[in-house]
Amino acid sequence: MTADEIPKRRFLVCHDYGMGGLWWWIHARSAREIAETFAETKVIEDTTRFSEAFTRDLTEVDIDEPSPPGLQDLREQRDAQRTRPGFGALADRAVLYTRQRWDEDDLAAAHYFTEIIDGYRTRQVEVRDSGESVRTGLDDFPLNPPIDLWDPDLAAYEITAAEFEKTWEHAVPPPEGWYG
Repeated sequence: MTADEIPKRRFLVCHDYGMGGLWWWIHARSAREIAETFAETKVIEDTTRFSEAFTRDLTEVDIDEPSPPGLQDLREQRDAQRTRPGFGALADRAVLYTRQRWDEDDLAAAHYFTEIIDGYRTRQVEVRDSGESVRTGLDDFPLNPPIDLWDPDLAAYEITAAEFEKTWEHAVPPPEGWYG
């Protein structure tokens, strides 16, 4: 049986951008096919969220047909990523540790050491250029959208669990006003 002969099922899919999300019913052969086709999406398997979706009037999309606005952009993003080194290299990781540099104007320059479990940030250490090192966990993240493990850029940021744990041990909880 070829991939095209596998029957399609309906999947609840979300593009969670932190302050909200875009939702669709996507007819596809598998959840993996959806992840390989659309960047920054997550197939929702939580039955609580799934039951809420039945009360919504969501757009139904066939993965083999043109996509509606919003979803089409995510398809084009994935198409552009597919040809780059590192694409999908971390897709099957249940646990991942990364270190990324951030030096945008609105935040203090820092390295972020992040523990990612099942595509979500679970612990993080912010090491500022000043030497301050602060750790945060799930209770500290008001927004925690899923991390796209298919993103080819992510592979360059991977570190070992030992490197993350060493940084975590030397960090302190955030002092009052740390993010204010």
